[in-house]
Amino acid sequence: MILHLRAKPNAKANALELAADGSLTVRLKAPPQEGQANAVLLALLAATFNTPKTRVVLLAGHTSPFKKVELLDVSEEAVHQVLAQLGG
Repeated sequence: MILHLRAKPNAKANALELAADGSLTVRLKAPPQEGQANAVLLALLAATFNTPKTRVVLLAGHTSPFKKVELLDVSEEAVHQVLAQLGG
């Protein structure tokens, strides 16, 4: 399953947010230097979707706030269930 999301580093807390329009925003405590925010992003997604960190791959957006992340071995149904819980 591939997710398209926006990362916002230097946040007060790590959080995954689903907007009313269906877009995903990930707030990260880490700074956007030396891949720190990307590492926290991948760890947060792994924990959120209950999959090993090695099964979460950053495909695009290594230096951009707009990321394309692949969740290997995570079904579309499982992703929708987690996102439904975020939406309320």
